[in-house]
Amino acid sequence: MGDPAGVGPEVAARAWAARRENNLPPFVAIGDAAAIAAVWDGPVARVGDMDEVVRAFGDALPVWHLEDSGPLTPGVPTPAGATCALHALETGIGLTRNQASSALVTGSVSKYALHGIGYTHPGQTEFIAERCGVTATNAVMMLAGPSLRVVPLTVHIPLSEVPDRLTVELIVAKARIVARGLRRDFGIDAPRIALAGLNPHAGESGQLGSEEERIMAPAVAQLAEEGIIVDGPLAADGLFAPAIRANYDALLCPYHDQALTPFKALHFHDGVNLTLGLPIIRTSPDHGTAFDIAGTRTADPGPTIAAIAMAAKLAAARERSYAPAK
Repeated sequence: MGDPAGVGPEVAARAWAARRENNLPPFVAIGDAAAIAAVWDGPVARVGDMDEVVRAFGDALPVWHLEDSGPLTPGVPTPAGATCALHALETGIGLTRNQASSALVTGSVSKYALHGIGYTHPGQTEFIAERCGVTATNAVMMLAGPSLRVVPLTVHIPLSEVPDRLTVELIVAKARIVARGLRRDFGIDAPRIALAGLNPHAGESGQLGSEEERIMAPAVAQLAEEGIIVDGPLAADGLFAPAIRANYDALLCPYHDQALTPFKALHFHDGVNLTLGLPIIRTSPDHGTAFDIAGTRTADPGPTIAAIAMAAKLAAARERSYAPAK
């Protein structure tokens, strides 16, 4: 459920309430059951294993209650709440790694509150990767919506640092993971990938910047030798036009806002954050804790519904990819 003082408990409950019209599979909310009771009056079934989840799901929201996180005020994070969120994340990872569940959907957490209890990871992705035995650099963030998938090659760093962080090795490593993820998790046999340029007009043959010729073009050439076809570097100002982006299964972008600004303009309410390169499927609604509206019962469950539906779709695709050929 994420932080119990955020909107995670409410949107999990409201996703269950909308389960039939959205054809959602059975899921369980993990955390403090009191966080659900504080924002929702619907039926709840406390469960302790995944068989109970499936049996209860039709009639009540299954809640895996881990611990009481103390006095709870929606919108007001506490150390006990952050601890509960961390324990919920640990439990979800364990259930999914042990294949008791097909996928992990992570609610939003307060990094500030987590760091206050000694949490040292930059975010949930790095923590999940560590618990799965994967280096953080091999866990790739993708934003996916009905008409667009984007991958920022660099994420939460100042824009001034992007040119120095952008290397041939970085582009090649992330493109490999993206190509594999598109095949394994989306069932796309021959992924079509584009690489956006860093500079205006993709550097204009070196007149507006050299990164495209020095770094990006050699990376694209190396990937082609490996059988991974990536078009680019292409001018980013035209890449997101409907007729152009429709030609690609994913767009690789040098920096965070170059990827997320057009993505959120198109898929603010149905975009999903997912992590490629993990042995498990992990998705997340693309929003924060929204402490300012927690407890008001106005949080939009759409992104959480999209994250659950995407997780189910990816799980089915991965199961097909591992099925023995007949």
